[in-house]
Amino acid sequence: MEGKERGKLGKKATNTAILGNTFLTILNFIVGTFSGSTALIAESAHTLSDILTSVITFIGFRIGLKPPDKEHPYGHGRAEPLVGLVIVVFLGIIAYEILIEAYHKLSAPGTLAPPDYTAALMAAIGIFANIAMTLYIMRIGKKINSPAIVADAQHQKVDIFSCTAILIGVIGSNLGMTFLDPLVAVFIGIMVLKTAFDVGRDNINNIMGKVPSKEIMIEIKIAALSVRGVYGIHDVRINYMGPYASVDLHAEVESDLSLKEAHDISHEVERKIINEVEVINLVNVHVCPLEQHKHNIKS
Repeated sequence: MEGKERGKLGKKATNTAILGNTFLTILNFIVGTFSGSTALIAESAHTLSDILTSVITFIGFRIGLKPPDKEHPYGHGRAEPLVGLVIVVFLGIIAYEILIEAYHKLSAPGTLAPPDYTAALMAAIGIFANIAMTLYIMRIGKKINSPAIVADAQHQKVDIFSCTAILIGVIGSNLGMTFLDPLVAVFIGIMVLKTAFDVGRDNINNIMGKVPSKEIMIEIKIAALSVRGVYGIHDVRINYMGPYASVDLHAEVESDLSLKEAHDISHEVERKIINEVEVINLVNVHVCPLEQHKHNIKS
């Protein structure tokens, strides 16, 4: 996918997240305040964090689109997983604030009162709005292979479960279980922490260069072996760099080839892999004699 199209789709995803969450934050806070729902006010703090993280995501995404230069020969793709780690910090802070507020409410059970049913209506609106935003943002994030936007979608997904829990909590509180509303806030805080852990793990693996999947190794092998004159590949190393990856590999060719023939084959292998394996944008091929590789295996 070209950088221009990728940038356009990434901007659509982040704009959707920012506008949608701004609307939900205002409504959650107003309805939560007037209905007396601690959980809904906690959710407004969470949706406010969604706005901030979407802004950070967009900044990281834009940096990641910058082309390679002398100081960054592999491009700026790692800005995206780094931004994903910044999102983890925000999630941790929000989770702490939610859990502290819920603890204070649960520590004084005599003061608890059931929230108004308008909080339940707001929670239902939140469920449908967050499902729509999560599906849209995740679809774009996966399509353009953006770790930052996928992380933002994972963050957004938490709101679906938290709004469902708020809906149950409001109904339960009005049936006499007044402790349910702040207890739901605790549940929201724990979910935010779980999301922070998952997003942190995925982005650390990205920065550390973990191979994205076993399938990509198969795709690389199929593309390389489709080149005439290549009889095998070995020592394949994938360096994951944010939305893209580079590959270093050894291609086995006949030992009696001329330098030009071996050079042409290596370039064809590079072209094939870049064109046929979507996540790869840089390939380094080292050609080696087929007989020598067989000898190395036997010894």
